[in-house]
Parts: sequence; C-alpha cells; structure tokens
Amino acid sequence: MKNNQNTVSVIIPVYNRVKVIDRSINSVINQTYPINEIIVIDDGSNDGTYDLVKRNFPQVILKYQENKGVSNARNVGIKLAKSKWIAFLDSDDEWLPKKVEEQISLLNINLSFKICHTDEVWIRNQVRVNPMKKHRKYGGDIYNKCLPLCVISPSSIIIHKDIFNDIGLFDEELPVCEDYDMWLRICSKYSVLFLDQKLINKYGGHDDQLSKKYWGMDRFRLIALEKMIDNPNLNSTDRMATINMAIDKTRILQKGYIKHNHKIESQEISEKLIKLTSLNELYI
Repeated sequence: MKNNQNTVSVIIPVYNRVKVIDRSINSVINQTYPINEIIVIDDGSNDGTYDLVKRNFPQVILKYQENKGVSNARNVGIKLAKSKWIAFLDSDDEWLPKKVEEQISLLNINLSFKICHTDEVWIRNQVRVNPMKKHRKYGGDIYNKCLPLCVISPSSIIIHKDIFNDIGLFDEELPVCEDYDMWLRICSKYSVLFLDQKLINKYGGHDDQLSKKYWGMDRFRLIALEKMIDNPNLNSTDRMATINMAIDKTRILQKGYIKHNHKIESQEISEKLIKLTSLNELYI
C-alpha cells in the first residue's frame, strides 16, 4: 500500500449498466497507479448489474441499496472510503491506464492543491465528437467559469477527502446537476489543478442518461445558484456574478414557461425574477 497521503479510493455509482460496468471497473483495475479500494454502489439495479459485479470482480467493495439517486450513491461511497484521495468514475465512462498516476504525480509537485481534474475524450453513440468551446476545461480559481454550466466531469476528478469534511457532501435533493452544485461550492473556496491531458473516455448519447430524463436542466442549476448567493466564501464580485447568472437562467426558464403556456410556473418564476433583480440592485 502507498503512503496513506497518496492512497486512492475509487467510487463508482451504478444503476442498470450491466452492459458497460465491466468496462469501467476494468479501467480502474488496469491503472498503472495502485488503487487502494474500488467501491461500487449499486443504486437499485434490476438488470443483473449487481450479480455481474459480484461474480466477476470479487476484489470490489460492493454495496446494494434501494434506488436513492446518484448523489446518495456517491455520498455512501465517500463515507465508506478509507483513503485520503477520492476519485469518481461514472459507470458508463472509462479511464485511460495512466489517469490516476498522472494526477497523483502532478499533485505531488503542487502540494497546495486538493482537487485535480483532467481533459476528456467525448464519445457519443460510439462516435468521437469534439466538445463545444463552452465545455473547455480550466484550472486555478475557476468559480466564475463554473457558473454557466458544469465544466468539471465527475469521472475526471481526484479530490482530497478533507474537502468533503469542509464543504459537505452531494446535495441529495437534486436529481440532476448535483455535480454542478458541488463544483460551485468547492470552487468558491478552493483552487483547482487542471491536467491538460485527455485521460478519460466519456460516453454519452444513450437513452437512460439523467440529462435526458429531466427537462429544463437550468431549473436545477438555478437552485444551486440561489444556495450560493448567501455562501460566506464568496467575495462581492463573485456574489454579484452569481446573482447575475441566476437572473439569466431565470429569464430563460420564464421564456420556456410562457412559450409552453405553463401559467402557474410562469407566475412563480416571474416572482423569483423580481426578487433576484432586487438583490442585484442591493449589491450594486
């Protein structure tokens, strides 16, 4: 086992991914850096995922639970993890063999950082695609870069467990955009180390993705932004930027509700817009 400061626990939440979970787990087993423990949280699968993992990967710490959502599954994994460093891997993604080694090496020469992410290869419907410019990755103090959308992929991250003791766990009230919420909270206080190498294959396009299940993702981003407005870690500039982004997303939602004749939701979001605009004027 490595020095305890460099041990790594890998947490893989999974729900009904019997066809791809072996690819994800094998990509962890094949890392050039020794992994202390692989924790798979099966969030209520009914397609044979649990049995496959139990049969093919006896070295994995496997926990089955009733379906409670990805945030809860990750949180359960965090609580079980014994290592100083935690890495997440979505069950449909895979790591390149040197992913963890390269991150730990970079962290070892940048000792002030407690979080590191990498670039990624996007594969949609089995075809490699180029991400749009808005998905560009950044390092340093990136809070403002995180405001429009999620710019850190959970599968790319290695994070010191102390951060969760400080910032808290994933918000289990959010069915989606829980990662967006987490990165906002973390990046309001911590600088991020970016390893500019494509070290994960990020798969998408399948029908069971959460982003396809829930319409209007900005609904959930707005919840995260409203929480951040009162966050004591924000300076006045970042707080104003947060309010302005919340106003922008509220206006987008308002247009959608009006377009689809959702009168109750339209009224509620209009009232929210008035409150946010008042906050904006207060902080000017």
